[in-house]
Amino acid sequence: MARWVWWAPLGLATLVGALLAFRFGWIAATITETDVINAMATRYVTQDGGPGASSRDCVGLAGQIEGAWITVRCGDFAYHVNRFGRLMATNGSGFERPSI
Repeated sequence: MARWVWWAPLGLATLVGALLAFRFGWIAATITETDVINAMATRYVTQDGGPGASSRDCVGLAGQIEGAWITVRCGDFAYHVNRFGRLMATNGSGFERPSI
């Protein structure tokens, strides 16, 4: 059996790992605080805030829980977001639920 058959899976795994590392690095390098605040304000207005919700109710703060990069407060809600823009947890109106 050819020697390349043994090395092909390792090469493929290395390539996939490099692409994932590049992707996460690109996200971390290009995402801004404004992007996160706007995304969470849109979520608040469309999903969580109710009929009187406005994006003006939202303000960005330094992370308020461990691992959070930014905490966006909108009315009674707090959205905790990590450095990659992923929603870690939401607090508000007497509940706390982790993001899926």
